[in-house]
Amino acid sequence: MRTAKVERKTRETDISLQLNLDESGYKIDTGCGFLNHMLELFAAHSGFGLQAFCKGDVEVDFHHTVEDVGIALGQAFLQAIGDKKGINRYADVTIPMDESLVLCAVDISGRGTLNYDLKIESAKVLDDSDELKQKSVGLFDTELIEEFFIAFVREARVTLHVVQLYGKNTHHIIECAFKAFARALKAAVQITGNTVPSSKGVL
Repeated sequence: MRTAKVERKTRETDISLQLNLDESGYKIDTGCGFLNHMLELFAAHSGFGLQAFCKGDVEVDFHHTVEDVGIALGQAFLQAIGDKKGINRYADVTIPMDESLVLCAVDISGRGTLNYDLKIESAKVLDDSDELKQKSVGLFDTELIEEFFIAFVREARVTLHVVQLYGKNTHHIIECAFKAFARALKAAVQITGNTVPSSKGVL
C-alpha cells in the first residue's frame, strides 16, 4: 500500500491528513465548505483514500487553510509515491462540465512546476459603488485555487498544467479543474512496469 500521513501545525493552521493511493474513501473537514467540496471531488475521481482535517484562522480568510492543505497534500503525495518504480509517470485528461472544459496534464518528474491557465483569478467586477472586487464563489476567493496548486506542486515535486479550454461559470471551471487533476494523477500513479520511468534511472 502506498500511504502517507502528514501532521502540520503552525500559528495559522493545524492539519491532519492521510493519503492512500491504492484504496478509496474520504473524510474531509477543513473548515472551508468550498475547499471541502473540491477535495471530495478530488478523492472521488482519483480513487485515492483521503482524510483531511484542518483547523485554521478562517476568521481572517481562507487563504492559510487552502494553501496549507495544498502543502500537506503535496507532502503526503510525495511520501506515498515512494521511489516511483513502475508508475506511468505521465498522464493528461480533459474534463467537461456543462459549458466548461479543462485540460490537466501531469508529469511526476521530481520537479515542482505549475502552468496555471484558469481565467478566473484575475476576473474583476465593479459593484454599484464602483469598487473593484475580486471574483468569488460564495465567500471563497477564486485566486486561492492557484495558491492551492502552487503549494501542491512544490511539495509533491510534480509538473502540472491546468488549462481552461472553455468556460463561463466559475464554479464549473474550478470543478472541472479538480476533476481533471484527480483523474490525471490517478492515471499517472498507475503501476504498469517494474522500473523507474526515466532514462536517468531516478525521478
